[in-house]
Amino acid sequence: MSDEGAYKGYNSDVIVDLIKRYEFPFITMNPGASFRGLHDSLINYGNNEPPMMLCQHEETAVQIAHGYAKATNEPMAVILHNLVGLLHSNMAIYYAFIDRVPIFIMGATGPMHEGERRPMIDWTHTALVQGDAVRLYTKWDYQPTAIEGVPESFARAYSIMTTQPQGPIYMCYDAAMQEEELKSPVALPPPDAARTPAPMMPDPRALEAIADKLVAAEHPVLIAQYVGRQKGGFENMIALAETVGAPVWDAKSALNFPNRHPLNASYDKSVFRNADLIVGLDMRDWEKETCEYVMTERAVRPLAPDSCEWVEIGIAEVGISKWSFDYGRMQHCSIRALGDTILGIPELTRLCAQRIARDPAAQARIAARKEKQGRRQQQLWNEWQDKARENWDSSPVSLGRLSLEIWDAIKDEDWVLSGHTLKEWARKTWTFDKPHQHPGTDLGTATQIGISLGVALAHKGTGRIVVDIQPDGDLMFDAGALWVAAKYEIPILIVMFNNRAYYNDWDHQIAVARDRNTDEARAHIGMDLFGPDPDFGALARSMGMYGEGPINDPQEVGPAIRRALAEVKAGRPALVDIITQHR
Repeated sequence: MSDEGAYKGYNSDVIVDLIKRYEFPFITMNPGASFRGLHDSLINYGNNEPPMMLCQHEETAVQIAHGYAKATNEPMAVILHNLVGLLHSNMAIYYAFIDRVPIFIMGATGPMHEGERRPMIDWTHTALVQGDAVRLYTKWDYQPTAIEGVPESFARAYSIMTTQPQGPIYMCYDAAMQEEELKSPVALPPPDAARTPAPMMPDPRALEAIADKLVAAEHPVLIAQYVGRQKGGFENMIALAETVGAPVWDAKSALNFPNRHPLNASYDKSVFRNADLIVGLDMRDWEKETCEYVMTERAVRPLAPDSCEWVEIGIAEVGISKWSFDYGRMQHCSIRALGDTILGIPELTRLCAQRIARDPAAQARIAARKEKQGRRQQQLWNEWQDKARENWDSSPVSLGRLSLEIWDAIKDEDWVLSGHTLKEWARKTWTFDKPHQHPGTDLGTATQIGISLGVALAHKGTGRIVVDIQPDGDLMFDAGALWVAAKYEIPILIVMFNNRAYYNDWDHQIAVARDRNTDEARAHIGMDLFGPDPDFGALARSMGMYGEGPINDPQEVGPAIRRALAEVKAGRPALVDIITQHR
């Protein structure tokens, strides 16, 4: 400030004090006059700490915070401009909600005092209870009417956001309230106050009953979805699986289990066909993992036998949506232990170990299962390596080759895959043995680039190489995100999965055409991304970052990736555009 002695203090300073008190590392935003008071306080009262990051779209701002939270399990702050900025961001908020990530979203509105509104613009950009726009897919929202209500609601919002299952919250601050002079000191929450409640332990009796069934089972299967999000969850899964000798299916909302571990059964759905017990661990979507889907019939066929018993430990029923169907089809279980797996899995492991120690028959079953599953896992791994090398010299580049070329370039680095797995080829050809290596699989179209930047921001300065296998259609939604990477020098290796199509939907149209006996050669209409062909290498360069391609020649893929990797290791973002086969 130019003259600190003349500085009066403003209500928006209190919000800055709270942002600092709760130690948010960054603030992503797209500018807007509705939070000009807070913006000035952040810069001149707070000295731009934590730093603001300008994004070209509100979705990008939310998605960067989404990726950061997936990578660190810690929240970032986001600021959205009044009603219109909030509406721009709502799909990103929805995905954050269904992906269970904490994001502290602040917005602005009004002034609610009609006499203080500018003509037209303050009216069209203001809503009565603005949080209604996202209330169905946030954990909580609040709009304090006076500065005295800000600290308590801020603390409550933080607590709700970070309590499992986590999710985004929305705080809305009146524009005029922000700009008013601070009339008297406003107390902040005590610095030693607990910010988040302790995790919830599952019912001990339910855990005892699950342990009894798990030790007695002939063919148990463990299936985990969000376990690996929390520190220690990955290691807890290994300990449980090795104790009971059960194969593990990773549902990929985090890296829940090492993909080369002998007990890893992911991508081998035959494991469910003779299961007599399936143990769900922090699951939400059971059906996708344990069933087969017949596209043209819209038919779902369970894989497990009718005699299979199902049990679970998790928190999916807490905070279940009243609006969207993101919770999936209900899986009936004989035991449902409500609680946090970060506490429940270690206790279940302990209970099982006690029972196994005094049961020689169980010990023999477990040893036999481990040996059998280890052989099966190695067999599948060898098959995947051979499959990845099929069509090795084809142009456009095969997905198997692209996966192996990326792996060959990064395998000796400390690396992270930000999201997309190249139609699962990365999980089938790379070695994932550290929990930070994959914060979870990709979500819907128009989410990948923003979330990937958040993951890369989380690892900036660590020396880790963050790889984004970036679908072309996704980047077309938000090409401006590349400018964010360049401006804030976020090191990230972006390898384009450029099949010049929205091929997921194209594939659906082919299936429908075959079912109806119509012309499948016309299925590309409304799906293709060629004529003209986007040049993503040129696009990257125009945004101030390294860009190379498009590359059709498979012999050039490896060298191009290594040139881009050198840029990333020097602390800069880089993109290499690879033209690939559709699948």
